[in-house]
Amino acid sequence: METFKVTRVYADENGESRFDEVFYPLTDAGPIGHLSQNVQVKQLQFRKVPAGYNDLHNAPQRQYVVLLDGGVEIETSTGEKRAFKPGEILLMEDTTGKGHRSSNLEQKERNSLFIIL
Repeated sequence: METFKVTRVYADENGESRFDEVFYPLTDAGPIGHLSQNVQVKQLQFRKVPAGYNDLHNAPQRQYVVLLDGGVEIETSTGEKRAFKPGEILLMEDTTGKGHRSSNLEQKERNSLFIIL
């Protein structure tokens, strides 16, 4: 079965931010490829992040973050770090708790999309 992987950042019952992986099942749609079921969303935001970005924060709302042209390192409140490349998608759900730290992998402006759930 084909799937589409998204990395999730969430707060556990103790408020610690943690990583998880979500796999969306895909069905064969013929010549156009494989498609997931529709996901209901509320809004879309465009974002430019300055070159030196490094910030500890909670997600402002449940949202997907689509990395367009720059990588980011996410550090959870437990100290686990993961690097994400352009084209990867994050599901940010740690709207409460201790938050996470985001920092650009390169010293350049980074563009991303927020898809608000």
